Amino acid sequence: MIEIPGIDPNMIANNLVPSQPTHPGEVLRDEIESRGITQTKLANEIGVRVSLLNELINGKRNFTIEYAMMIEAALGIDADFWVRMQANYDRKMANLNKKFMDKISNIRRIAVVL
Repeated sequence: MIEIPGIDPNMIANNLVPSQPTHPGEVLRDEIESRGITQTKLANEIGVRVSLLNELINGKRNFTIEYAMMIEAALGIDADFWVRMQANYDRKMANLNKKFMDKISNIRRIAVVL
């Protein structure tokens, strides 16, 4: 976290956290649009159904290492980027899940006693 004397660290742009995490599919959508590639063309190039690629792009399906590697082969964007982004997205979504975070808190309370 960046800190500047006299400035609230939560108000520095690099420290801001979006209210909703960004699914890697949103980034993929922006990337293919900026390259002028259609979902159909990319799906055909990587050998998946258009509906599957559309689910990835719309956040209805997670990026597996296999999908990430296929996208890397087609677009040249490192597979690790997609996998890390998916993991970060999943963690942030878990942090937003109050019921799950309550469970984590309970586990921590029990673990302290062990």
